[in-house]
Amino acid sequence: MAWQMGEVPVGAVIVQNDKIIGEGFNRPIGLHDPTAHAEIMALRDAAQKQENYRLPGSTLYVSLEPCVMCCGAIIHARISRVVFGAADPKTGAAGSVINLFHENRLNHHAEVQGGIMAQACSELISAFFRERRAISARGNV
Repeated sequence: MAWQMGEVPVGAVIVQNDKIIGEGFNRPIGLHDPTAHAEIMALRDAAQKQENYRLPGSTLYVSLEPCVMCCGAIIHARISRVVFGAADPKTGAAGSVINLFHENRLNHHAEVQGGIMAQACSELISAFFRERRAISARGNV
């Protein structure tokens, strides 16, 4: 859905007790909101549905390694587990650049599992940027 809207194709879902309680995809361009990453959108959705900003016992699944902002929100929401697909060597804050989830000075630590369907996630994002570069090269931005 994000790709169709011209957004970087990253999606996220939050699962609790084997049920999806929140979902989101990247929307910063369309919403003119730098915080509208897939993880934030899923957290907002889950918090509204649960009527609680704390989501302990939940797992967040996301196609790209979370950034610092998203890791901070995940920590504040008390998400128990984070599972991501592709690593992000430029802004990844779950192990690639830094690992906020293992920072001893923070008061909450989520279990992190990366690399799940990493190639498929990475290929999707790469294909999106190839398409954007091709459109840009034609002058159709």
